[in-house]
Amino acid sequence: MADIPSTPADGNVKALWVPSILNPEAPTLVELTAGTVKDFSCYLTADGWTPGLDEQVIADSRLCEIETFEQPGRVARTLTSTYIDNSNTALPNDAFNTLIPGSVGNWVTRRGKAWDLPIIAGDKVDIWPTKCGQYSDLPPEANSVLKVAQKQFITSRVRLRRAVV
Repeated sequence: MADIPSTPADGNVKALWVPSILNPEAPTLVELTAGTVKDFSCYLTADGWTPGLDEQVIADSRLCEIETFEQPGRVARTLTSTYIDNSNTALPNDAFNTLIPGSVGNWVTRRGKAWDLPIIAGDKVDIWPTKCGQYSDLPPEANSVLKVAQKQFITSRVRLRRAVV
């Protein structure tokens, strides 16, 4: 077991907001490094990237069986983002100002490499086509920072582990 490497999660996820990707099956380096791309890796909170999966079940019962079997049914992916809110500071509030409710784009994540390393050809990325939901200011907490949460509505098929070309 010791010879199977693991990758720490801390600091090893890059999260980009990419306004447009022509072919999600083969995202290009130009698309993922364009001037319109926003790197929100440091805006998202440690628990602020929350993907989910709801996989439905089709019951497969047979007249001749005393057991009911199953087949996979429809799949629904979900995503919620939680990020810091630096309103009323000297710095622009990039995440809040970019992820405007109703805006569409793609969350692109790369796992397993330091977040601050640039995207390069051959990197494997996940692509989440989304429409931004409403802002939800989270209640202030002691010993914490101000945060905003947003549902990200999945608008097309999520592509996992696609190579950057």
